[in-house]
Amino acid sequence: MLTIGDFARASRLSAKALRRYDELGLLPPARVDPFTGYRYYAEEQLERARLIAWLRGIGMPLAEVGQVCALYASDAAGAARAIRGYWARVESETAARRDLAASLVDRLRGPTEMTDEMTDEMTDGMADGMADGMADGTADGTSGGAAGRPVFVLRTAVRLDRGLVRAAQQDAAHAGPHLLAVADGYGPEGARAALAAVGALEAVPPPAPSARAGDVLNALEDAVRAADGAVSGLAESGTTLTAAVWTGGRLALAHVGDSRAYLLRDGAFVRLTRDHTVVQALVDAGELDPAEAADRPDRALLLKALDGGDAAPEPELGVHETRPGDRYLLCTDGLSAVAPADAIRRALAAGVGPEEAAEALVALARERGGPDNVACVVADVVPA
Repeated sequence: MLTIGDFARASRLSAKALRRYDELGLLPPARVDPFTGYRYYAEEQLERARLIAWLRGIGMPLAEVGQVCALYASDAAGAARAIRGYWARVESETAARRDLAASLVDRLRGPTEMTDEMTDEMTDGMADGMADGMADGTADGTSGGAAGRPVFVLRTAVRLDRGLVRAAQQDAAHAGPHLLAVADGYGPEGARAALAAVGALEAVPPPAPSARAGDVLNALEDAVRAADGAVSGLAESGTTLTAAVWTGGRLALAHVGDSRAYLLRDGAFVRLTRDHTVVQALVDAGELDPAEAADRPDRALLLKALDGGDAAPEPELGVHETRPGDRYLLCTDGLSAVAPADAIRRALAAGVGPEEAAEALVALARERGGPDNVACVVADVVPA
């Protein structure tokens, strides 16, 4: 038997940590002296103690440490999968924070430096489209004239389709003058979860054209927390959520899960969100070729979702400058998981309005078997 001091030195854990792990049931001593209360440990416990130390070293919360240790006792491979899943989630969250940091750096550098990075073609297009708004004293072309009427507005269309396989519709969507949102519910109450999440986002007030980006992002983040609370109590159910708030000059995005947001600008098609899935985390870590990701059976295994749990997930946040002629797409994975990005781009770039484009996207998913529900929102930045 080892005293607590000897065991602490051998396991690289402090005596204070060992007492804490005893209280939590993670690492109870082999024997406790009934008179002095002194703890003694068996040498066989060193392996578990070192595992706990290593798991804490990678930042794993104590609740998950206990789950991995319990798995390790009977299923070492299962414990390894749990550790890999945890680390994939860490990398996904780190990537989301990196994107937010990059967005903040761009914002804080100011419009002059951001303009310097634009191509001549993009700058000329923006200048042509914004001329009227600037003449009326606005820097972003969002309002003009004494009446403060918007120079540019969003023209939107929304489509929901059950698909050809699913028995029920569990997706939800919203397209309004300032708010776009799609949600993909799962579980026995998935439809209610998706509707509740989108409903919570609809409470976000229309931002003023002069609203600061940080204020809009704060409002969006609060709304996502409210959406997570709205899903609470729906047993074994949850939803993804991708939402955007438009101020007339910028689009603020909040994203949780594997629904997506895209931008079509001057023929270039860009994905604005990153999937919060195990497969995407493996791609980000360089452990999986992106071309192989679509064929993985676990491609829909989520690292983040709104499920009303103890802690609301942190959404991926970002701010994007809008320009006249921009076309945005928000969609659930019923479209993005079955249709190649180039096919989606062609449907969006076909020279038709948002209504026709949304219909074409639903048809695209159906042409590929329609295995899942589809929700899509198409929004164009157009003159008022």
